[in-house]
Amino acid sequence: MRAVLFEQFGADPTVESVPDPTPTPTGVVIEVAATGLCRSDWHGWIGHDPDIRLPHVPGHELAGTVAAIGSGVTCWREGDRVTIPFVCACGRCPSCAAGDQQVCERQTQPGFTHWGSFAEYVAVSDAEVNLIGLADDMTFAAAAGLGCRVATAFRAVIAQGRVAPGEWVAVHGCGGVGLSAVAVAAAAGARVVAVDISQVALDLAVGMGAVACLNPVITVDIPAAILDITGGGAHLSLDALGSPATCAASITCLRRRGRHVQVGLLPKDPPIPMARVIAYELELRGSHGMPAHAYPEMMSMVNSGILRPDLLITRTISLEQAPGALTAMGNTPGSGVTMIEPRVRP
Repeated sequence: MRAVLFEQFGADPTVESVPDPTPTPTGVVIEVAATGLCRSDWHGWIGHDPDIRLPHVPGHELAGTVAAIGSGVTCWREGDRVTIPFVCACGRCPSCAAGDQQVCERQTQPGFTHWGSFAEYVAVSDAEVNLIGLADDMTFAAAAGLGCRVATAFRAVIAQGRVAPGEWVAVHGCGGVGLSAVAVAAAAGARVVAVDISQVALDLAVGMGAVACLNPVITVDIPAAILDITGGGAHLSLDALGSPATCAASITCLRRRGRHVQVGLLPKDPPIPMARVIAYELELRGSHGMPAHAYPEMMSMVNSGILRPDLLITRTISLEQAPGALTAMGNTPGSGVTMIEPRVRP
């Protein structure tokens, strides 16, 4: 199969011919129809993820059809249209038994623990715990984002953030996961303030339901501006980028007893304004994907048109264009979601 491969962290990836994957007894191989280019993939390419072993194929956000099944898989058939959570759970550990597959103690992640979806085929473990069926009328490009960005944002806003109608929500960073968070919060009846250095990203955020937008290039003191717009601070704030500045701003913009959810990956643990956390009794939470069993509520909103993941897609590229797009993520502001179609030749 054709796949994007890098042999050293930070070195230019290339498209190579590599062996096709084979399914484990409890796993499947998926023919990848669409796979999203995510900042997490960039972090992995740079070398920020200790699980990656070289050489490596990135990619973790995907949709496609089942191409091969393991001998122990009974619930799925070749040709089934599917997506997966980027955290693939084992289904057997104590966390899985408690329903918390998103923090499975033996989790696998395509593109991190093993070769990923920037390829024509990808292997997925423990299929009966992780595969999610797709409606026939859902495009693979729209479905791919449900594996990471949209699902991650959904759980961060709804489950971890406990958003309520009428609350103020601040979203710091309007890449794919940030725009998804804007859309989810707006669909839940919240009032959203979007923050990003890209005007294109902010324009997209307005289309997703943001009622106010702030650009740190223009507005130097983002927390103060949010405190002013919201009349005392956000009830819920998310760092959807992952930087010391956005993490601190997300915490500082909260009103008393507000809730911060960290979604964006951070290369290093940042300094936290802990005095404010104590004085305001703030709540700090992480959010790490969403388990497959929790998908029905989100899928219902997508199928009804309340959530439109297709509107997040601003660019579709071939596998041959993916290496350049991946390496450019470190210095190019995000503007929506880039989707890769591995089976399409340039």
